[in-house]
Amino acid sequence: MFANFRSELILIITTMLAAAGWVFSKQAIEGLPPFGFIGLRFVTAACILAPFCFSAFKQATRQDCFKAMGVGLFLGGSIFCWIYAISISPTLGEGAFIMSLSMLFVPLLAWPLFGLKPNRAFWLSLPVAVLGLFLLSWNGAWHIAPNQLWFLIAAFGLALHFNFNSQCSAKLPPMLLTTLQLFTAGMVGLLLSFFLEAWPQTISLGTWKWFTLSVLLATSLRYLMQTIGQKKAHPANAALLMLLEPVWTLLLSVWFYHESLPFNKIVGCSLLLAALLLYRIPWIQR
Repeated sequence: MFANFRSELILIITTMLAAAGWVFSKQAIEGLPPFGFIGLRFVTAACILAPFCFSAFKQATRQDCFKAMGVGLFLGGSIFCWIYAISISPTLGEGAFIMSLSMLFVPLLAWPLFGLKPNRAFWLSLPVAVLGLFLLSWNGAWHIAPNQLWFLIAAFGLALHFNFNSQCSAKLPPMLLTTLQLFTAGMVGLLLSFFLEAWPQTISLGTWKWFTLSVLLATSLRYLMQTIGQKKAHPANAALLMLLEPVWTLLLSVWFYHESLPFNKIVGCSLLLAALLLYRIPWIQR
């Protein structure tokens, strides 16, 4: 029982690190080009994790490694949409709740991809989530802001990555799988940055501070703690605890960026969280 409590505490800290990563990223791209930031962040994080994967890498087949790197392209596409959305967003809270819907999109995409029909919980949760998105976009009239659209695309991309990643996770250890995908997404980010972005002539120490926090805390330590926590925690409890990430992100955005929360956005965020909780209730999934 103590082991389960410790694992759940690790997962709660993981969600805090993930939420802090939103702030770290937004601060870092004030001085770094967005794609270049993601490229450097993910390649550096992969290099930090690589020493822990040598034995697993030696045992893995070349084909499985290439498949994992291919799935990493889906992760990269999602992350690039996410970082662009952050770069044009004045605040982060509503974006975090939109991104959290990626787990609700997973069964929607698994249906055409793998023929896995969504369960009853999905169909009950979907209208609640749609209503939540509607309220987030309501400003006297219904209008989806560009940043909200990019967060939504990123959430679909993350759900697509989750579906294909499930196929790879059965063949490779989680740490090796994470390292290969981070490295692939990072290299694509650096390539895109080289062709599409202009780098500043000088980068402040403050920017490098936020970059370092993103790499060490929000990427390397976050993924390592998530792997350790999920290994011991009950899957249902782990899934529910991970829903804390958008809550922490919203609180940080209110504190750090003075995000205003009109009534419609409070209700919209609450409905998105309710949709995710509804989807996770075990007796509804039967």
